[in-house]
Amino acid sequence: MSQQLNAQAHTLREAWLTAAVKYLEPIFSKAGYAIPPVRVSCGFPASSSPRTTLGQCWPRERSGASVNEIFISPKIDEPVALLDTLVHELCHAVDDCYSGHGEDFKGIAQTVGLEGPARMAHATEELTVKLMMISQELGPYPHQAIVFPPPRPSNSSRNKATCPQCGYEVTLLKKWASYGAPICPKDSLRMVEAVPETIENTSRSDADEKVDEIRRAIS
Repeated sequence: MSQQLNAQAHTLREAWLTAAVKYLEPIFSKAGYAIPPVRVSCGFPASSSPRTTLGQCWPRERSGASVNEIFISPKIDEPVALLDTLVHELCHAVDDCYSGHGEDFKGIAQTVGLEGPARMAHATEELTVKLMMISQELGPYPHQAIVFPPPRPSNSSRNKATCPQCGYEVTLLKKWASYGAPICPKDSLRMVEAVPETIENTSRSDADEKVDEIRRAIS
């Protein structure tokens, strides 16, 4: 089937993802595993951070249809990254989520071509080449990634003032910060104001590393 016909066939995200499962079946069967009945949808995880979780698989007992329900984050629209995430979640489906990211999952993941820490297991170079070929067969993924707004500042990112002698620390509310740091109630000294380290104040690479620490979660 030509890529043009594929592109016309996959006008819905779920159609693309369902077809992707079919293309991935030989990889699992060659490794000695059968993919169970699954439903794959584009959606945010129910019990993990939508900012950091790229995929989630639910056990069959949680599905009214008694199938493994897999959700791929709307944050992703790059086909190879989608397939990489889908392989990870299909490993959970093979295990029916029984072992989480434990030893049984690790065995399945490594056999089909994933590497790295279990929670962040991703395709090896060899598997990535196969996924690139599959993505060409599937054609474009009919979705554009959702971009999250910057996280709201929390108490930990507000200006603080610390006593230079005893270390007493207080948080400065924005509306009062313009008046300067307060006096320490213990030592009667002017406290020293400190500007917190926020995402905006860190390098892009540091922020990206923090986001990449958790890639996928399982309920």
